[in-house]
Amino acid sequence: MTTNLKIAIAGPRGRMGREAVLLVKETEGYELAAVLDHKNGGGLLSDSDGFAGMEVPVYSDVQLLMQEVQPDVLIDLTTPEVGMLHTKTALEHGVRPVVGTTGFTKEQLQELEELCHDKGIGCIIAPNFALGAVLMMKFSQMAGRYFQDVEIIELHHDQKLDAPSGTAVKTAEMIAEVRETKQQGHPEEKETIKGARGANYDGMHIHSVRLPGLIAHQQVMFGADGQTLTIRHDSYNRASFMSGVKLAVDTVVKIDTLVYGLENIIE
Repeated sequence: MTTNLKIAIAGPRGRMGREAVLLVKETEGYELAAVLDHKNGGGLLSDSDGFAGMEVPVYSDVQLLMQEVQPDVLIDLTTPEVGMLHTKTALEHGVRPVVGTTGFTKEQLQELEELCHDKGIGCIIAPNFALGAVLMMKFSQMAGRYFQDVEIIELHHDQKLDAPSGTAVKTAEMIAEVRETKQQGHPEEKETIKGARGANYDGMHIHSVRLPGLIAHQQVMFGADGQTLTIRHDSYNRASFMSGVKLAVDTVVKIDTLVYGLENIIE
């Protein structure tokens, strides 16, 4: 008899969290064992608006959740500040995290990688769970071998806290792995208004747009003599991220190391 995968979700009332709750509820072989919510600890998820009939315990203390529920997987869709605490605590209790929070430092990722090694379990952190966005990053890395001049424009809703986005930074990192470093533009170029050329990563420029009405969008523009190449991805709702969340959950139970970015598990 096959047992269900016990899953806990941190941040269930957020826009991504609500989609993740729906994903777990509707996926055969998944069981929503508990949620982590700093506001409603001690109650049931059904007490919150939009979760009628979901008699799932709500915890505000991640340690207590891990000890009492002992889930197989923690899906964390919160913020970098609490996301790091949740991820560390999960790993320390032998629970495999799937994390959609961006903003981890290299030092934090190193610490989590060492924890994975010590515990012999996997952890997946993804700046973007939309499979189309992951392919956009992989295609951009391919193009980066042939085009040295590249600019990244990422566009998100006006409530996003970090700029540039984790996806944009990850894209630049991936391109930098294969691209010869080049400082783009005229050598005497000057910004008449500070920030006009955006952020600079290894000579590439990253521009962040924040407007209501947007969800998550990115285009990577490459230029060379007589030609340009534009690679673009658009997410029009947060359901677009759930295929990647499911892929990460199904994969994290089979690995014993830290994976940063879905491009490392997608063929």
